[in-house]
Amino acid sequence: MTDVLNNLDEIIMNYVPPPNKQAYYEQVWGLVRQIPFARVATYGQITQLILQPEDISSEDYKACASRWVGLAMAACPDNVPWHRVINSQGKISHRPEAGKQRELLEKEGLLFSNGKLDLDECQWRGPGQSDEPRQGRLF
Repeated sequence: MTDVLNNLDEIIMNYVPPPNKQAYYEQVWGLVRQIPFARVATYGQITQLILQPEDISSEDYKACASRWVGLAMAACPDNVPWHRVINSQGKISHRPEAGKQRELLEKEGLLFSNGKLDLDECQWRGPGQSDEPRQGRLF
């Protein structure tokens, strides 16, 4: 039964696992450790900041990489600020830790409006990029 559950994604969604899962996860964790306090990144953003593995097609990478980042966050060591990775809508993805993730982000001073964060205000731009908001506040 466990084997069936482990392969469910592959069966249902044509899921392709990372060629070297541990190496990919470590790249993800290293990048996520760089996200500053009170900033967030999206799953898709993380995939764009990491080099695509050579052993996978661009099509498969584009289709699966955000899920790989999510799986890396679910398996991350304690020293990775997993709570700073959210979905592209600025929302926390549905999972058991969603309440804890929101609590941690709010403790960093991030404010949710209608269940989401304003990515223009709090999205990390990536290593070496300015963390200034893209658009100034009107009020």
